Amino acid sequence: MKKKSLYEGLQKGVRKLKTPGIEVWKNQYPDKTYSIQLEVPEFTCICPKTGLPDFAVITIEYSPRKYCIELKSFKMYTIFFRNVGIFHEHLINKMLEDFVLACRPRRAKIKGVFNPRGGITTTVSREYKG
Repeated sequence: MKKKSLYEGLQKGVRKLKTPGIEVWKNQYPDKTYSIQLEVPEFTCICPKTGLPDFAVITIEYSPRKYCIELKSFKMYTIFFRNVGIFHEHLINKMLEDFVLACRPRRAKIKGVFNPRGGITTTVSREYKG
């Protein structure tokens, strides 16, 4: 018999989480394939179970098509999560979906390396190929 987790139901509405929009600007080299890497070395969110802060380094690498991500709005987007209780796995999936929706890149990869919790470092990554 499978034991029910104490975390069950904590993230039920996470896919519908209303996050700030990410602004973009028009790429003047849409005919060229190149990569842009964004790194957020001091990312924070909240553990949905304990309410304690989680710290991570978030890295996004993408190849733009028509649009590039505007950095100030992306920074404001990341700050939004400071008071949000979210599992690491859900965070990375949500961030990639919002990122792709904003700029429709050729490809994108997001990686979150979360500081140890209970002696375990968690790394979550996801890729998009459009």
